[in-house]
Amino acid sequence: MKKGKKLVALALSLVLAGTVALTGCGTNNNASSNTQSKASDTLIYAQGAEPRGLDPALVGDGESAKVMSNIYEGLLKYNKDTTKVEPSLAKSWDVSSDGLSYTFHLQEGVKFQDGTDFNADAVKFNIDRQLPPQVTKDMSYAEFVYGSVKNVEVVDKNTVKINLKEASTPFLSNLAMIMGAPIVSPKALQDNSNNVNQAPVGTGPYKFVKWAKDENIVLVRNDEYWGTKALTKNVIFKFIKDNSARVVALNNGEADMIDGIDATVVKQITDASNKIFQAPGMNINYMAYNTSKKPFNDAKLRTAVSQSINVPEMVKSLYQGYAEPATSILPTFMDGYDKSTAQVAYDPTAAATALKAAGLTSVHMITYTNPRPYNSANGQALAEAIQGYFSKVGITATIDSYDWTTYKQKVKAGDYDICFYGWVGDNGDPDNFMTLLSSTDPGMNVALYRNADFNALIAKGVAAPAGADRNAIYTQLDKIAAKDAVWLPISHAQTLAAYRPNIDGFYYHMTGITPLAGVSKK
Repeated sequence: MKKGKKLVALALSLVLAGTVALTGCGTNNNASSNTQSKASDTLIYAQGAEPRGLDPALVGDGESAKVMSNIYEGLLKYNKDTTKVEPSLAKSWDVSSDGLSYTFHLQEGVKFQDGTDFNADAVKFNIDRQLPPQVTKDMSYAEFVYGSVKNVEVVDKNTVKINLKEASTPFLSNLAMIMGAPIVSPKALQDNSNNVNQAPVGTGPYKFVKWAKDENIVLVRNDEYWGTKALTKNVIFKFIKDNSARVVALNNGEADMIDGIDATVVKQITDASNKIFQAPGMNINYMAYNTSKKPFNDAKLRTAVSQSINVPEMVKSLYQGYAEPATSILPTFMDGYDKSTAQVAYDPTAAATALKAAGLTSVHMITYTNPRPYNSANGQALAEAIQGYFSKVGITATIDSYDWTTYKQKVKAGDYDICFYGWVGDNGDPDNFMTLLSSTDPGMNVALYRNADFNALIAKGVAAPAGADRNAIYTQLDKIAAKDAVWLPISHAQTLAAYRPNIDGFYYHMTGITPLAGVSKK
């Protein structure tokens, strides 16, 4: 069966479930009307890779985030158009004068999707599992979200107090993140040995139904949801790795929304009367050196290799105006960004001379095969472009490519000279970007960069009050990373997605999530 036909069959198997086979001219008209009604009650979202899992404490990738954002909620959430925090499971909060205690007043009468109560005990349970001694090495966001937390106190059923070890300016923003911060049913965690990757239970507008590996994830509306109910009953997240196949699925009406598109398919999409969602991206696309071992434990050699790559030329070729060359790790609209920060400049002559003197003739690169929100051209295309630049300065580059899920494991193993990665900001705070170079988690700090002075400055930035002085700290961090040539920042991508003209209310948040509760299909 062709891929397109398989998509139709899978989608219809859900939306037409329970439809009775009818015969006769008159009943065929009724069946057609019934089919249209059921189809309008199902949204099909096609994404480029399968989630790693659906436990927000155990995954850290964007493909998982899209699904989880419809199942779970945190104490706080972001405004639809910004990263300003708003109430969610916490209806209000108080902060002590010393900035070390946060008291949250919780929504009352909220139930998890398994029927158990959401309350202060549930909040404490979720945070405690990500604090020592319970935290596990695969909880990659625990340090990000709760690294400053000392302990959690249950004041009463609907009030919880979080005490910090030191002041943390990003703390409230962290609590709205889709990784680490969402509240999971304690019963579900206990029933599933502290891992709900395959059995997610939250308080959100959609409930998990099933996960067919390599095919799709199905959600259904949570009709007992405490807030505004979702407009559409069913949601199917389809996994279609190939860019062109996703576009065909959209244009044929086999998918309602798709992501991971690039400049080469925009006209094809709009010519079919479909719509493009386009917005500034809060992201960075980069090449990272493995600084933990030879040859790239040498900053001078990293600089020489970076000099061989013409970043503006490459970005123009690969992204055709839908991304801008990166001169900073930080997006240009983020606090701490400074246009005076300069990355390694293109100088192939200097690169060739330095590389010949060092005797570097080959490198091992690993990359990913699917598109990412920060790299719509996919990692394979980016690696091959850089391979071409390397060949001009006497370097032979071997490329090992993997699907996204496998790639995440390969990166953690650290068997590479160069890898390709990126980041979509979780919370709008510069610390969320710069901490990538201080984290002890190899799945976050893929350059395996270790710099005590850098880490001390990170700690200073976290505690500093919001304002110009704090911004200056992150500018300084950005300049240190540039001078050390830890990464070669490549581009900041625009957020691109596409949807059918009969879809209303669709948006793709700047943090990389796709809330679908407010989306409907005419």
